[in-house]
Amino acid sequence: MRRGPRRDWSGYVFLLPWFVGMLFTVIPFGASLYLSFTDYNLLNAPRWVGLDNVVAMINDERLRSSLVVTFVYTFVSVPLSLLAALVVALLLNKGIRGLPVYRAVFYLPSLLGGSVAIVMLWRQVFGTDGIVNGVLGLAGIEGPSWVSDPNTALSVLIMLNIWTFGAPMVIFLAGLRQVPLMYYEAAAVDGASRWHQFRSITLPLISPIIFFNLVLSMIGSLQTFTQGYVMSNGSGGPANSTLFYNLYLYIQGFNQFNMGYASAMAWLLLIIVAVFTGINFLAQRYWVFYES
Repeated sequence: MRRGPRRDWSGYVFLLPWFVGMLFTVIPFGASLYLSFTDYNLLNAPRWVGLDNVVAMINDERLRSSLVVTFVYTFVSVPLSLLAALVVALLLNKGIRGLPVYRAVFYLPSLLGGSVAIVMLWRQVFGTDGIVNGVLGLAGIEGPSWVSDPNTALSVLIMLNIWTFGAPMVIFLAGLRQVPLMYYEAAAVDGASRWHQFRSITLPLISPIIFFNLVLSMIGSLQTFTQGYVMSNGSGGPANSTLFYNLYLYIQGFNQFNMGYASAMAWLLLIIVAVFTGINFLAQRYWVFYES
């Protein structure tokens, strides 16, 4: 009797860790989706309320404020951070001596920028008696308490995010190293200026790298939490100027014990991130160049 093809189980064995990991992801996802339709305070059993949490989010003025803060932070800091990363990568791509040292120095802030210690240091630097106001005082200028003023508090966090441009800078530098020199040599023979070489050769060839950094940076910025929490002592102040969406979600879930409402907010954040990521992927066909 002819036997059927022998099943090779080795592939499933290698996939087993992934399947196990998916269990630890799918189950919390399902629980969060269920809780988003309930009234749950972590102490009593969840009570089904249907779309009440959605209606509450629509009428929540503080939630709208947190969205505005998050969007302003994202749409200002991400382009400026990527611009700073690209400029520094272009400078380091000149083949300067001690490149590994410079690369490590510029990359270090991206590792520390989201830490509690660095945010606390940043708060001291921009405080009433901080270094920034000390420098301004030498010029006879009396600076405000940057972190206590609603008009400047978010700007301090935006500058902090721009300062942590090291990770995209390293990726940009790797992409610049892959651009063939023959393109620049041919352009130089034709009399193209450095600006025309950058615009017509460098930007198109590293556009996939720009797109990659843009997507990752935008997703990370939309999920900002630590900077706002530490800078405002968990309140999102002053006057909700640093109330990021994730921080407000935390306040609802773990300060006010509205875990059902917080779960609904988490799913709204997932939708927002998915929408912006989808827009980026749809738009990239018009400006990202993939060399065939």
